[in-house]
Amino acid sequence: MRLIVQKYGGTSVGSVERIKEVAKKIVASKKDGLDIVVVVSAMGGETDKLVEMAYEISPEPGKREMDMLLSSGERVSCSLLAMAIQNIGYKAASFTGRQVGILTDSAHTKARIKKIEAHKINRAFKEGLIVIVAGFQGIDEKENVTTLGRGGSDTSAVALASALNADLCEIYSDVEGVFTTDPNVEPEARKLNKVSYEEMMEMASSGAKILQIRAVQFAKKYNVPVYVKSSFKKGDGTLVTKEDSDMEEIEVSGITYDKDEAKVSIIGVPDKPGIASKIFNVVADANIVIDMIIQNISHEGLTDISFTVPKNDAKKSLELAKVVGKEIAAKDVKIDKNMSKISIIGAGMRSHSGIAAKMFRVLAKENINILMISTSEIKISCVIKNKYTELAVRVLHKAFGLGKENKRK
Repeated sequence: MRLIVQKYGGTSVGSVERIKEVAKKIVASKKDGLDIVVVVSAMGGETDKLVEMAYEISPEPGKREMDMLLSSGERVSCSLLAMAIQNIGYKAASFTGRQVGILTDSAHTKARIKKIEAHKINRAFKEGLIVIVAGFQGIDEKENVTTLGRGGSDTSAVALASALNADLCEIYSDVEGVFTTDPNVEPEARKLNKVSYEEMMEMASSGAKILQIRAVQFAKKYNVPVYVKSSFKKGDGTLVTKEDSDMEEIEVSGITYDKDEAKVSIIGVPDKPGIASKIFNVVADANIVIDMIIQNISHEGLTDISFTVPKNDAKKSLELAKVVGKEIAAKDVKIDKNMSKISIIGAGMRSHSGIAAKMFRVLAKENINILMISTSEIKISCVIKNKYTELAVRVLHKAFGLGKENKRK
């Protein structure tokens, strides 16, 4: 029997009525003779309410307790969905991440999955059950509840698909698929029929909110086909899969942006071996992810080092930078929270020259100053001021011919 994993996001299960509609969709798949595991997020808005209450209690709530609190949202939606399926006349059971054996490390609020013990799900299949799993959560080796960070239910779904050798993983949300850019910023944005794992990873790491990057990493590692689909509209969505020759023909597949960037600058740093290591070890020990790093040319034995971090880690990053700056006798530490990252992405960038020059030329024409640059094999990213974000997206989208009038995979 074929096995699929379906994941439904917060908007898909945002009300009792929507949960009932999702139940009908799941039962329709079951009628097609499939074994089904369903992963659900918390009902839309519930996680934000829980976070708000936590910060009303404490200005800095403990991360372990935040995981206990936030994991409750998914438990509510998965149990309600199981009830809805049972009410239609089909057998279903809800499970927490802990109950289905999702084991993680101990990095509370941003844990990583280490292993999945799938025997309980396989037993449920033998009993003819539709399995409903609370996404976004697991347990560590001390049996503490952990959560997987923003978009963690995507990772739960793809990880379960890989552990169960599922034929397919379907990610349902309020979007129809992967677009060339955010349609809310550029009305001419176009849905892509397919993207490569590599392209999707770069999009996820550069601000696209479609899939969590760790979900795509799991999919690529275990070759899990992933369809991104809408819960509210019929359509094939976008297939995330292995790269093929068609993808290489187009120089740029999409434009992404991230307004949640902050730049920390340590001024007047002694230019000698071991200094950079001391700075970034402190930040890494705090489980803060650094994106871009730039170091200026040394002048009179001193240099400046700047790096970007997620905006919600800005306060902690600044505190750490000030501490280490004092230790290394830096002259000053500054932070700018009004940063955005704009990225162009495409598998075809490997075989097309002049992409970076074209990007810089287009931004310069609009008097948009580039503050930092980073590149990979299939991505070029620039840090710019927040106020230019939408303009940069629109002009780059047009310059690289990504509008609806141009057909693409």
